[in-house]
Amino acid sequence: MNLGRFFLSAGLLGSLVVFAVALPARGQSAPDASKPSAVEPDAANLQELQEQIRALSSDVRAMKAEVEGARAEAAQLRQELQNASSQLQALKGQLAQAPAQPGAAGAPAESAGAATSVDSRVSKVEEDQQLLDSEVDTLAQTKVESGSKYRVKLSGMALFDAFSTRGNLDSYDVPDYAEPREPGETNSVLGATLRQSILGLDVYGPDIAGATTRADIRVDLFGGFPYSPQGITAGIVRLRTAGVHFDWQDTSVVVGQYDPIISPLSPTSLVSTGYPALASAGNLWVWTPEAYIEHRFGLGGNSKFTIQGGIMDSLSGQPPAISPYRDAQPGEQSGQPAYAAHVAWSDSSETAPFSFGMGGYYAPQNWGFGQKVTSYAVTGDWNAPLDRWFGLSGEFYHGRALGGLGAADGQSVAATGYIGAPGTLVRGLNSTGGWTQLKFMATNRLEFNGAFGEDFSVPPGLGYVPTTSYVMNEVAPIGRNESAFVNTIYHLRSNLMLSTEFRRLRTSPLQPGISTGNVVSLGAAALF
Repeated sequence: MNLGRFFLSAGLLGSLVVFAVALPARGQSAPDASKPSAVEPDAANLQELQEQIRALSSDVRAMKAEVEGARAEAAQLRQELQNASSQLQALKGQLAQAPAQPGAAGAPAESAGAATSVDSRVSKVEEDQQLLDSEVDTLAQTKVESGSKYRVKLSGMALFDAFSTRGNLDSYDVPDYAEPREPGETNSVLGATLRQSILGLDVYGPDIAGATTRADIRVDLFGGFPYSPQGITAGIVRLRTAGVHFDWQDTSVVVGQYDPIISPLSPTSLVSTGYPALASAGNLWVWTPEAYIEHRFGLGGNSKFTIQGGIMDSLSGQPPAISPYRDAQPGEQSGQPAYAAHVAWSDSSETAPFSFGMGGYYAPQNWGFGQKVTSYAVTGDWNAPLDRWFGLSGEFYHGRALGGLGAADGQSVAATGYIGAPGTLVRGLNSTGGWTQLKFMATNRLEFNGAFGEDFSVPPGLGYVPTTSYVMNEVAPIGRNESAFVNTIYHLRSNLMLSTEFRRLRTSPLQPGISTGNVVSLGAAALF
């Protein structure tokens, strides 16, 4: 229906009618002697106008018919929408009454599982309906476009985190370990931050040699604070992950900065995204430049066997100098990369996802003056459902000189003296650790998580003192770091989440003494 055309035609018709009525009045005026033949042309014009009026009247009738048809179609669509709404309400009523209906022996678990599955699908249908309604407005908006003209997807998370702490911690919003409280320091802190918010871009490129190509990058505001009066709320942008992927049907080649392939899992925590949960307490995580190949073997059904192998930048945990120039770390000074491999078996069925993997890592390090250290690790990871409500996941590692992957709070070696001096003996720290998490999915929107992790790192013998920098004993060396948390995460919608979390940290230096700290966090996140 074209309302503009209807009003335009109606206006024109009215003008013609007025003009037609005016013509007889003009013919009744006193005749002009100088124009004796004016009556015949006026009669001809009147006849022509009458024909135009009849044509316009026909158009008006046709448009009225279109209006009536559009009204009937709108009424039919309203009726269909009402029917769909009635069916949805009836389905909800059936689901609510399903537990009270008698069933065959041995069927309650299957009935409950089916009800939960249907309830999940109904919730998804409701969200999809809302999403489709909003897309009408979205279509008029400007889309993200790349300079290469390939499809670009903008994503991210705005995360608000309010926290209250007890004890002295290395970082109050996302702590890794507890420290002794100095005289005069407060034992209580209350604050809030948004610096864990994440922004990401995904670019989907052309097919090359039969492989689909894509690239991604993720940044956040967790890179520190500018030295200014407003610096505490102005986090510095930090690179998290980035890379390029070449994906064939069963093989992928990845070049970028990601989690180490030997440590693919992390505990579930909404309020700990600046660093993964349980970092420095059993979770090897440091985002590391790497290049690897992955090949997947189908084992029938949803099961597959995956092999990954590649090289990594050989990091050793030393903080960089305050300089615009990049220094080489001891692992990089060896002239070799780090080598890593991981194998895993997984079953990706929707009802019971399961995976089990093992990894290995090797990296030579050169600490100067002929002091060579071999960094290595053996890892294991698992993600196993216990039933349709509970799941158990975790990781384990044992190795040496693993500060570059987050073990021992970034400490890789111990030394008998100043590392930069000739004659100082340097040995790798032995590290053992891991974490485990129990997940309870109360509903498809509400989950509870409890996790515990521990890192235990010891010097190779008497006389050696761990160090986090080239100056020995700059900070108190950590021998054991433990952390545990419980949290709840509620999905208001698929892109809106709320979370509460309690975390406890317990840190034991090699020197006598134990430091503890508690953190209560409230988080709210919107994904886009």
